[in-house]
Amino acid sequence: MARTAGTWERRAGLTGAVASLAIAGWLIWLFPASDLAAVLELGPVDGVMTISSCYEATDAEGYRAGTNCTGTYTPRAAGEPRRQVTLDKAAKSHEPGSAVDVRMAGGRAHELSGYALGTWVTVTGLLLGPFLALSLSFRACARDATCRHNSDYVLVFIAAEIAAVVLGVLVGILVSTGTALFG
Repeated sequence: MARTAGTWERRAGLTGAVASLAIAGWLIWLFPASDLAAVLELGPVDGVMTISSCYEATDAEGYRAGTNCTGTYTPRAAGEPRRQVTLDKAAKSHEPGSAVDVRMAGGRAHELSGYALGTWVTVTGLLLGPFLALSLSFRACARDATCRHNSDYVLVFIAAEIAAVVLGVLVGILVSTGTALFG
């Protein structure tokens, strides 16, 4: 049986493409997926948070990082204790004493807000970008049975990272505008 030219190279390239996308999916599932799902309000409400105070949050460098609120979280599930939590990147500065339906992820409460959704969409895109470029590079290697075009995929990587930031900003602006207009 004659060996087809480049058969193992094609299989290796396809395996690399699938493996890189699988790693990207795993990393996204591991890091931003639960926060993104909570901000998108997927699934049932986990509980109600009674707001104590809201404040302008800052990141490690001192830059504005949205509005956070502190308060008491009361879970919907029976038997779970009430506890103090932080509403991360709130949609607005809630009045003390107001009740907000929240979803929990990573020990923090979340609600739909443009700032939070823009942040988590950007993080997801920034994680996906390098692996998408790598996967496309492997796919090109499999198609040609040679890896001559890999330098082209550096541009794909750069474009994917820029697109992730732009998409995050656009989503954040649209959701912020929508929540301001429609509540």
